[in-house]
This record gives sequence, C-alpha cells and structure tokens, in this order.
Amino acid sequence: MSSQTQNRQIRQEGGSESPAEVDVLIVGGGINGAGIARDAAGRGLRVLLCEKDDLASHTSSASTKLIHGGLRYLEYYEFGLVRKALLEREVLMRSAPHIISPLRFVMPHDQGQRPAWMIRMGMFLYDHLARRELLPGAETLRLSEHVAGKPLRADFRRGFAYSDAWVKDSRLVVLNVMDAAEKGATVMTRTRCVSAQRQGQGPDQYWLAQLQTADGRQLTIKSRSLVNASGPWAVSFLHQTLHHDAAKTLRLIKGSHIVVRRLFHHDYAYIFQHPDGRIVFAIPYEQDFTLIGTTDLEYSGSLDQVAITPDEVSYLCELASHYFIQSIGPADVIWSYSGVRPLVEEVVATGKEKAAALTRDYSLELDSAGAPLLNVFGGKITTYRKLAEEALALLAPHLGNEASSWTEHACLPGGDIFSARPENRAVREFPAYVQLCQQQYAWLPPHLVERFAHAYGSRMHVLLKNRQSLADMGDMLAPGLYVAEVEYLMQHEWARTAEDILWRRSRLGLHMLNESGARLQAWIDGKRIGKA
Repeated sequence: MSSQTQNRQIRQEGGSESPAEVDVLIVGGGINGAGIARDAAGRGLRVLLCEKDDLASHTSSASTKLIHGGLRYLEYYEFGLVRKALLEREVLMRSAPHIISPLRFVMPHDQGQRPAWMIRMGMFLYDHLARRELLPGAETLRLSEHVAGKPLRADFRRGFAYSDAWVKDSRLVVLNVMDAAEKGATVMTRTRCVSAQRQGQGPDQYWLAQLQTADGRQLTIKSRSLVNASGPWAVSFLHQTLHHDAAKTLRLIKGSHIVVRRLFHHDYAYIFQHPDGRIVFAIPYEQDFTLIGTTDLEYSGSLDQVAITPDEVSYLCELASHYFIQSIGPADVIWSYSGVRPLVEEVVATGKEKAAALTRDYSLELDSAGAPLLNVFGGKITTYRKLAEEALALLAPHLGNEASSWTEHACLPGGDIFSARPENRAVREFPAYVQLCQQQYAWLPPHLVERFAHAYGSRMHVLLKNRQSLADMGDMLAPGLYVAEVEYLMQHEWARTAEDILWRRSRLGLHMLNESGARLQAWIDGKRIGKA
C-alpha cells in the first residue's frame, strides 16, 4: 500500500466513530523519528509518523552536515560513543553513497594548542577504535607543501589530516521516511499531536491520540504504542501533551553556522581548535561556498524561532580570520542557520560529589506501565540508525513482534546504484556512476545530472522516466529547477512549499538568494488548487 493511499484511509477514518488503528505512533519527523519509523515499518509493524512542520524542519537540517565519530569527544573519554559512531559512519556511507561522501579534514597546529604528541595519539585512537574499510587514516602534514596550507596564514606550518564524511542532512531524514512509507508507514506532515492518553485495561491498553492538521482538522488515532521522538521538544511534549514526568533532563544547546563565499579552492575541510577550547569547522559547501560552524550556547528561547545572534556571527568570523589569509567579517556572511541540540544531562560521580555532565550520546526510556511509551532523549545524526535499532529492540517485544533487525544491510532509497545491498564499491566508484548517468542523459546539462545523482541516486531514473529532452522537464520554475523535479518532490517526498524544496529537499535557495521563490510557490499553489 502506498503512503498516499494510507494517508487517505487515516483521514477518512479519523472523522468516523472508529479511530484509525496502528501499532506505533511516532511523534517527530526529525532524524530519530524517521529512523524509528523506517525500522519499525520494515519489521511489519503498522506505523504512523506525525510531524508538526515539514520533515527535518529543525535540528536535523541545522547540523554541521557531518557523519563522524566525533574526534573531540575523545577528550571527554566518551570512547563508547566514538566507537559506535565510527562503526555507523561506514554503515551509513554504504547505505547512501549518493548523499554521504568521504571528506578529508586538516587540523592546523601551532604552539598555543594541545601538544602535537597528544593530537597524534588521539588520531591513532580515532583510526583504530573501529574497523575502517573506506577511509584513509591520519597523517602529519607540512602545510607549506600541501594544497590545504595555501589559504592559511603563514605561521601555521604543521598540521594533521584525518577522514570523516559529509552528508545532506535533511535529505537523510527524507530518505528514511520514504523507505518507511514504501514499507507501509503512514506519514503526516504539518500534523501536530495535541493529546494522547492511555485507555483500556491490562494487556488491551492502548494510546488514544488526537492529531490536528494544519487546516484544523482533528484525527483520532488508536495506537498500541507511542514514541516520543520530538527532539528538543521531548520533555515539553511529555509535560504538556502527555502530562507525564520526564525521566531525563535535557540541556538545550544552540549551534549556529554561517555561510560565506568560497574561501579556498580544494576539496579538504578544516577543523580549528580555538584557544577557548571550542572546535569549529570550515567545510566546502554547495560548490561556491564555505560553511563555518558551530557555536555552542545555552538556549532558552522559542524552539520555533531559533536564529543566530550578531555576537555569534562575529565570533565565527573572527575565528576563521585567525586561520585564513582572507579575513571575513559580518558583511561577508550571505546566509546563516541555527539549531538546538537536546543534550542529555547525566549525574556522574566526581570524587565524593556528584555533578551534572552533558553527553552527545542518546538515552532511550521505555515506560511499559500500560501501553508502551518510548521516550528518545538526545542523539546525533551519525548514530540515528543504531538508536532506531535499539529502540525497536526495546519496543517490539511489547508488541509481539519478533522480526530481526535489518537496516544495517539495507540501502536507503537511491543508494542501490550498483546492487540492491550496501557495498564499498558504491562509495568508491560513485564518480564513475555520475559519469554513466551523464552519458545516459546526455540531453541534460552535465552539472544538472550530477546534482540529480547526488540528491536522488538511483531514484533519478524515476524522476526522469519517459523524458527524452529538456523540453520534457517542463518549465524552469527557479534557476536549475524544472517542473519535473518539483512534481517528483511533491509526489514522493512530501514537499508542499517553496521553502521545503529550496532549503530542505535541496539547497538551491542558496544559489538564488536575490530571488524570492515566489514563482515556484505560485506554481505549487496553482497545482494544489487544481487538485482540490
């Protein structure tokens, strides 16, 4: 059954006396909710995912775009988290080689930083905490003789290089949701869970939830379990919607990034160790730009209106200018974004006392006093698949589901470029796949085929089915964006607005900052009216 068909059934049943019934109701369309929905649907469970906004509208599209083990976490002795993340790094690269790419990082070094021997030891540990098949190990660099040294100030003579990976973060969320829908899940964006209560007695208990769509319609859902994957809202959802106490405390930490015109013309990224102890990355971004971030600030404002401050902009500009020959200031920033990370606060023993410590790891709490409630606290993009797998290991037995875990050996939609199963070849030979696609679709501009390959992988063949000329793509609604792609995104990826398309399904908005996207939105509105 397609996601569209299931959504129609939910709408019809929501207004009747008998509520729609599912096994798992997931609240939250970020990376954790998406991963759990995919895993659960693949085990044969009836799943409904609801998200109050668009998919990946908040934290999951506001990351530094990295799939990484977390080199800096070694300083905090989080060896278990780093190992888990390093293992997942290669699993994810194989499953989605179109949206996840290897990236080589350079760490410039000077006398004001940690001793070189300590950095070498940390990188040796980083290389050997987990099996590594796809990425080269660390090395010491003479920056005066290396291409990555040319944009840097002359006093940085030595550096270190190591490997991690880069990801299209919001597309990772969408691909997980696509896979969930193709395995039978119902997906409802712009739909808020406004209340949920346990009903029934003994083994027949269930959750009765009220959902509200953006146009005010109320839907009643009967679910055998409830998953709270609302990210920064996890505690407030428990308190305000479920009227439950929270087992964990979350510290909300804002991370902001700036984007400037390209500061260097090579494919390396940089990791800078600032004297205040913070780590900031400078990453080649969307061909023409450099992404710089992140900040790390306590946050107590509205979670729906998170924005960078002038002080954060100045901080990131000053830090970058400390390293690069080309200095930058606030006037050079052409775009910025901010997100709030929900970090789990743990109580740890420190000698005779106890203190609170923040971890980047996640915590899963199952309340099985009645219909199961699974709360997801914390987490990071790199470990989302493992989080989902562990979530189902906790939840599935309470639903009588004995299906095995499966996602480690399955491609995400579009990742099956050479075979149906994840393989190293897909990562290593992705440039060759792009060339094959450019030959197959020689009637399209090569740069457009390359973008399609990196966005959609093998699913680009669905987008381009029965099209044989540029005229078959329809009108160009924005630079490089044709009707055919917009229709694909609306039909298969839950895109409903120009912002969804230009800033989350793609980053095309970055290349058209002086245009409003009004023509695209008008076309979308006309399409919706035509279907009404």
